[in-house]
Amino acid sequence: MSMQTVCCPLTTNKIDLMVNSGKLSTTIKPKSLVTSSAGALKKQHQKPFDAMNNIVANLLLNLTSSARFEGSLNMDLNEISMNLVPFPQLHYLVSSLTPLYTLADVNIPTRRLDQMFSDAFSKDHQLIRADPKHSLYLACALMVRGNVQVSDLRRNIERLKPSLQFISWNQEGWKTSLCSVPPVGHSHSLLALANNTCVKPTFMELRERFMRLYKKKAHLHHYLQIEGMEESCFMEAVSSLSALIEEYNQLDATRSMPVEDLPRLSVAV
Repeated sequence: MSMQTVCCPLTTNKIDLMVNSGKLSTTIKPKSLVTSSAGALKKQHQKPFDAMNNIVANLLLNLTSSARFEGSLNMDLNEISMNLVPFPQLHYLVSSLTPLYTLADVNIPTRRLDQMFSDAFSKDHQLIRADPKHSLYLACALMVRGNVQVSDLRRNIERLKPSLQFISWNQEGWKTSLCSVPPVGHSHSLLALANNTCVKPTFMELRERFMRLYKKKAHLHHYLQIEGMEESCFMEAVSSLSALIEEYNQLDATRSMPVEDLPRLSVAV
């Protein structure tokens, strides 16, 4: 089971805790059903994949809100790749939703506006198992829906910037979107998309699990029966993945470098 597959049941169980207790709990017993991937799949949801699909659907609804509704700062989908992907290979974005809920649990407690922005950068609201707040940001997009002013958006960005580490050459790497139509049942919501080095452990675990299977030649015959598919394709894929991990390593190595205050260009009069 992949890391993302394990994370989705844990996310649905976090939502259950929030619905039942009125808040998102971060203190969970180590052997509880919430931390067990096997138990998480069996907990309260008779159809757990419905809840997982609802979370993805909720993400897509927020992602495409600017294309469907009016707003003071609408964001075209092309702008996401243009502003958040500085290098073609580093195009993997970490997403977080707040409030975090499935489409079947719209009546969860409302989050305060400032708390909503703080939640978007906490590990409990990420849709993969990652903690971007303790990793390096290349760029970040905030897609807000509801009765939120531009001043609220700017104030919260300034409030959160000291606790977030952006790469030295893109300290102002923010992209914002404001859609005036809130989601059903809520006054406001926020989808955060981050290009962050916290995805590196996901790829490292993926490589490790693949190599364990590849050394045993497990399932290879299913793929080698396909015309044009050769065993060398697997090693090329591993090499590409290792190169991607190395790129993230090089970026992480720059975290200790001081941020230079580059001189601005002066315009001759």
